[in-house]
Amino acid sequence: MNILLLGSGGRESALAWKLSQSPRCNNLYIAPGNGGTGAYGTNVKLSPLDFEGIRRFVADNAIDMIVVGNEDPLVAGIYDYFESDNVLVVGPSKAGAELEGSKDFAKRFMYKHSIPTAAYRSFTAQTVEEGCEFLASLKAPYVLKADGLAAGKGVLIIDNLEDACKSLREMLGGMFGRSSATVVIEEFLSGIECSVFVVTDGNGSYRVLPVAKDYKRIGEGDTGLNTGGMGAVSPVPFADEVFMRKVDERIIKPTVEGLKADGIVYRGFIFLGLINVDGEPMVIEYNVRMGDPETEVVMPRLASDLVDLVEAAAKGNLGDVPAEHDSRPAVTVMAVSGGYPGSYPKGKAIGGNLQPEDSIVFHAGTSIEADGQLVTSGGRVLAVTSLADTIEAAREKSYKALENIHFDGMYRRGDIGCDILKMMK
Repeated sequence: MNILLLGSGGRESALAWKLSQSPRCNNLYIAPGNGGTGAYGTNVKLSPLDFEGIRRFVADNAIDMIVVGNEDPLVAGIYDYFESDNVLVVGPSKAGAELEGSKDFAKRFMYKHSIPTAAYRSFTAQTVEEGCEFLASLKAPYVLKADGLAAGKGVLIIDNLEDACKSLREMLGGMFGRSSATVVIEEFLSGIECSVFVVTDGNGSYRVLPVAKDYKRIGEGDTGLNTGGMGAVSPVPFADEVFMRKVDERIIKPTVEGLKADGIVYRGFIFLGLINVDGEPMVIEYNVRMGDPETEVVMPRLASDLVDLVEAAAKGNLGDVPAEHDSRPAVTVMAVSGGYPGSYPKGKAIGGNLQPEDSIVFHAGTSIEADGQLVTSGGRVLAVTSLADTIEAAREKSYKALENIHFDGMYRRGDIGCDILKMMK
């Protein structure tokens, strides 16, 4: 099978790594890929949003299946674009991608299908005063979400009512461009978050992948600005059999069945951002693709053939295709550019051991210069993942591997997984 993977980050690096291991993968192409994905296949200079160019490439290279890594092509309707072509697309239709493309749509979907989530209301520039009144009716902290895609930066959590109203006006005034033309205000939920990943075939069948927890804040102790993610751990101790049974019955099944009942074509990954509120799971958000950096910790724990799994989903028939889990825990630690998530330099030479014996280094924001030098090209540069018999041993491996990798200004959090270890004592 010839496969085209769309995307360029750490998530795509992990997907490429896993897809390339399948004996059924003949040729793997990554568009556009990054400085590390060439180890698993062939990088192609194509934008994931260039549907016409992708169509030509698919025809010229006998591509059997397109795996969509990031959300932008899905929200733009890549599934619908190729629906009549002789190629499988792993991902939802444009209507299904609205689960991530519109926070308001996602909330209405959850309410319609009785899926537990925080109380909310949506507001526009025309109803901003009503929005301030709604904020006043809630208890601090206040959660404001840009309705559309905002590269993971469209969520504000504010402790002060006056500041929350000010931020609401700024968001509706164009803080995140068109993404915040509508703003969703939610009640704040207190608890521990986790990420649950599902592969569904659109016909009622699904498989649950390993559960993970990511770390969004830049600073240790979950302080500082939000990022795209500074690391991840899998499994999550509180996501035990009892909790996951609740997740399955109250969230996964109603989501899968709700999509089918609403006539929405959805054949691919569903990311469920959940929060454990006193033992009860509630949905914070949907994403219509795998998470990042969670993919980097989940893929090494997926023991089954990923090609078999996503092909069956794309064909609309998961049948008895397995999604077995490696019992060993995994820990991923991100190495990021100095200054991230604010402004940061690019083009810093990366050196050291990028192929450690006991860990996997997934490239995220890297590129290769004309002279062959690997350099930084993004805020999140590398993700180091390790498997071991315990979470403590896995995190030790990842941090040890990072000691032998270097680039100017490199930063990483030193406490990834520490909260999990405390939880387990």
